[in-house]
Amino acid sequence: KPQGLANTAWAFATLGVLAPQLFDAIARASKKRIGNLKPQGLANIAWAFATLNVRAPEFFDAIAHASEQRIGTFNAQELANTAWAFATLGMSAPQLFDAI
Repeated sequence: KPQGLANTAWAFATLGVLAPQLFDAIARASKKRIGNLKPQGLANIAWAFATLNVRAPEFFDAIAHASEQRIGTFNAQELANTAWAFATLGMSAPQLFDAI
């Protein structure tokens, strides 16, 4: 399930455990299910990748697009975490930032 992927990424980041192969797999699997992630899941997964400095440009493009589509359903914390993640990784997402 998509939320399980987000929760796994969040847990590893919270513990400070860098697992490159796991995060590659999470990015691939989550990208396929990006439309099923809720705003909290999108924000948490972006936060987790940024916390561990895991760059995944194609995945972040998908996160940006999915977030733009549902920006009105994000709460303030989810918006802040998503913006922080993109900024921390230096990922360009002008349309997302315009929407925020």
